[in-house]
Amino acid sequence: MIRLLRRLATRWALFTLLASLTGGALAHSSSNAYLSLSQRGDDLVLRTDISLRDVDLIFDLDDNRDGKVSWGETAKRIGELQQWMQQGITVRGAAAACPLQPLDIMASPHSDGFYLSAEWRVVCTEPKDVAARQLTLKYDLIFDQDNLHRGLLKVDVPGAQSSAILSPDRPEATLLAGEVSGWAVFTRYVVEGVWHIWIGIDHILFLLSLLVLAPLVPSRQRVTSWPAVERFRISFLDVLSVVTAFTVAHSITLIASILGWITPPVRIVEAVIALSVALAALNNLLGWFSLKRWRLAFAFGLVHGFGFANVLVDLALPTQQLALALGGFNVGVEVGQLAIVLGFLPVAWLLRHTAFYRWVVVAGGSIAIALVASVWLVQRMGF
Repeated sequence: MIRLLRRLATRWALFTLLASLTGGALAHSSSNAYLSLSQRGDDLVLRTDISLRDVDLIFDLDDNRDGKVSWGETAKRIGELQQWMQQGITVRGAAAACPLQPLDIMASPHSDGFYLSAEWRVVCTEPKDVAARQLTLKYDLIFDQDNLHRGLLKVDVPGAQSSAILSPDRPEATLLAGEVSGWAVFTRYVVEGVWHIWIGIDHILFLLSLLVLAPLVPSRQRVTSWPAVERFRISFLDVLSVVTAFTVAHSITLIASILGWITPPVRIVEAVIALSVALAALNNLLGWFSLKRWRLAFAFGLVHGFGFANVLVDLALPTQQLALALGGFNVGVEVGQLAIVLGFLPVAWLLRHTAFYRWVVVAGGSIAIALVASVWLVQRMGF
């Protein structure tokens, strides 16, 4: 029975390793669009900000092939882009759609680059729809090209402040519905926190790099000869120390970033995250001379916290919802992280006596992760 379980665990470990590395080679920063509804005088105004990087994927705006999209290249196709945005964003009342009248279109800077920003006046032919707060918004841009894309909606009009995260399976949100309950805000961001950690291949590989030696006993031999841990409690405490250090560290910088105390450039954060993955993986190959993994988890967890915050920083949530959204998102990240640990640890424990675990999972996996992370580092530094 034990032999069968080990065989199944071996296949699962190999499949997971290959899947992680394949997905990891394609890892990228979060793709988000920002939508906000505000009131100017008697008018409701909807603003939509979409990254020029994402727009370029659809319209191939980079005419001179220099790897950058300029406003001059974008301006040539303003009419086409405006029409595309307008057909992918719909505001409806109880009986009919509310036309969007163009007000302005421009380029605007965000923390991760320039965005195409458009403003529209929401014109409802049935004023009672607005008075009765019976408006819904449907967002349907980028999803066909990137199912990880999200539309981050903020509603900030008198008597109605709320937020929503729009996704391929949840593309609609209610507007002007009044204050959203605290529990609804909290649970929404718990789900998004879980999703963010699961699609963050760089975060996952960093965590796995820190956990892969937990079932082995450190010795002065090379790491492929380390003996297996005989008591599960020892491995469990090792994993607990790593996860706790990572959690405390990323919580500190996630909170600091959201509150605006420190906001490092996104490009630098993403590059250092890639560097952290490479160093954590290479640390596994140093054997007796490797650094304490919980210390690595804490040191680089501070940087990963800024990465977690990037998805929330530009949303500019209303003050009364900030703590709930931040708390829910952080809880979601921990739930997603716990699921990864619970999936990894039993498999590693079953395989800890095998040469496969030492040579393929520990040594081979660490080398492969370091190589993938090095590619990310080069890409994120813009070389």
